[in-house]
Amino acid sequence: MPELPEVEALTDYLRERAVGRRVDRLEVAAISALKTYDPAPTAAAGRTVTDARRHGKFLDVVLDGELHLVVHLARAGWLHYREAFPSAAPLRPGKGPIALRVRLDDGSGFDLTEAGTQKSLAVYLVTDPAAVPGVARLGPDALAADAATFAERMRSRKGQVKGVLTDQTVLAGVGNAYSDEILHAAKLSPFALTNRLTDDQLATLHAATREVLGDAVRRSVGQKAAELKGEKRSGLKVHARTGQPCPVCGDTVREVSFADSSLQYCATCQTGGKPLADRRLSRLVR
Repeated sequence: MPELPEVEALTDYLRERAVGRRVDRLEVAAISALKTYDPAPTAAAGRTVTDARRHGKFLDVVLDGELHLVVHLARAGWLHYREAFPSAAPLRPGKGPIALRVRLDDGSGFDLTEAGTQKSLAVYLVTDPAAVPGVARLGPDALAADAATFAERMRSRKGQVKGVLTDQTVLAGVGNAYSDEILHAAKLSPFALTNRLTDDQLATLHAATREVLGDAVRRSVGQKAAELKGEKRSGLKVHARTGQPCPVCGDTVREVSFADSSLQYCATCQTGGKPLADRRLSRLVR
C-alpha cells in the first residue's frame, strides 16, 4: 500500500509534470472506484491543474475553480504517468486494471490502476477535500507532528503500538510497511501497549518516525512514479524481509501473520530476543 513517502513523491512528480496543463477529459473505467457523483466527471474537462497535495495517504489533484480530484490508492492501487496514450479512444468500462484516466491537453496524462480482485481504490471529485470522509477523519500528519503532539496523539488511544501508529485518525500517513520500520528503529515491540510507554520511549518513537519517513521521502522525491516501488523496497530493513538477517544485529527477521496482513520484526532489536507468538489471540510478548 502506498504510504506517506510514496504519496508525497507522487504529489511532487505531478506538481512538476502536470501543473499548468489543462484537463482534456476524465474517463472512468471502474464505476465502483468513483465515490462521488456531483460534480460529475465531465466537470473536470477544461480545467487547469493548479497544484498537487497530500492529505495523509490521500493524493489531491487540484483543479482551477476549486475542484479536487482526491485519490486513495488503497492496497493495490497505483498512478502511472503517460507521456502519450496508445489510443485516443475512450476507455471501456470494466476492461483491464485501469480504474480512471486523466488526459491532459498536451497528450500526456495518468492512469489510476488497481491490481487483484479486491477493489478498494477510491476516487472523489469534490469542491472541498474535507468532504471526503477519510480526509475529514485524519489526525495530524505523522511527519509534521512535533514531539508533544505526537505523544499526546499516541496516548489518546489505548492499544498495541503498531495498531495505534497506523490508525489514520490518530496520526496520518503511516501504514503497515513503515510502521514495521519505525518500530524497528525505535527498538519497540509492535505489541507494546501505548498506555505503558514511557516519556523516553515516546520521544524515541517520535524521533524514529521522523527519521524513517524523512529518509524515505528524501529517497523517493525526484523519482519517477514507475521507480517508487523499487525505491521503497530497497530502503526496508525488516518489512517484507522475513527470514533474512537484520541489517542492525544479524538476527533473523521474523513474522507475525494475521487474517489479511502480516508484520515483520527483529526479536533481538525489539523484544529482548523473545519471538512473538504467530497467532492473533495468543498471549503476546510486550
